[in-house]
Amino acid sequence: MSDYYTDAPLPLFATRAPSVNSSATSAAAADSLAPATLNAMQRRVYEFIKWRGAAGATDEEIQIEIQMPASTQRPRRVELARKGLIVESGTRRTTSGRMACIWRAV
Repeated sequence: MSDYYTDAPLPLFATRAPSVNSSATSAAAADSLAPATLNAMQRRVYEFIKWRGAAGATDEEIQIEIQMPASTQRPRRVELARKGLIVESGTRRTTSGRMACIWRAV
C-alpha cells in the first residue's frame, strides 16, 4: 500500500479524536491519541478509499486491506465523512453476505 501513500498533510483532519459524552473511558481514549497519530490513521483510511477510486470501499474492505481493527477504522471513517472528504456511494455484500455501504473520496 506504500504505492499510494504520501506524507503531504491533508486539510480538515481533527487534532483530537471525538469521544462519547459523559464517558470517562471514551474521553481517556480520545486524549491518548496524539494529533499526529490521529492524522496518520485518518490518512491511511482516506488514502485507501481514494486509491480505490470509483469502486470505493466498504468498512470491511478497508479493515482487511490496511490491517486496521474495526474499532479503530470505523471512527476514522466517520470523521472523514463528517468532514466531507468521503461520501456514501452505494452498497455491496460483505464476506458474510450482508449489505454494507461503499465509501468513496469526494
